[in-house]
Amino acid sequence: MTNPEVAEILGRIADLMELQKGDQFKIRSYRSAADMITGLQTSLSEMAAAGGATELRKLPGIGDAISRKIIDLLETGTTQLYEDLRAVTSETVLDLLKIGGVGMKTLEILHDQFKIRSLDDFAKFVAGGGLESVPRLGEKTRARIKASLQKRGYEIESP
Repeated sequence: MTNPEVAEILGRIADLMELQKGDQFKIRSYRSAADMITGLQTSLSEMAAAGGATELRKLPGIGDAISRKIIDLLETGTTQLYEDLRAVTSETVLDLLKIGGVGMKTLEILHDQFKIRSLDDFAKFVAGGGLESVPRLGEKTRARIKASLQKRGYEIESP
């Protein structure tokens, strides 16, 4: 598993934890670790092979728990925490973050209040006029969301 792949999963863990109203300190730790790994020039696989979790803990922001998760990711491609989080919240809901105008706070509203679970659910919601009922969304943001969905091939009325 490459550094970008590890960083992606750690970021997804943070996003899933946030959607599930997890501990803010842990969420920040996973996000920071993902950001640090994204810019890391040294291979995590090489570091782990050279010294295991102890070697990984030498990296800034990598403590015992995250170093063990990285080892799991390198060895198996997943971690128990990631699987547990995915069992509670469908990971497909995170695809909405790739839509222009949708950030984590909007995603939380869409997930919690409107039970949106996937990009397809969201496209149907938007096509049916659902954006009008989402708090905190201005006209420009609604137009940006519609345009972003259209770019992805969804049929949405013009913004």
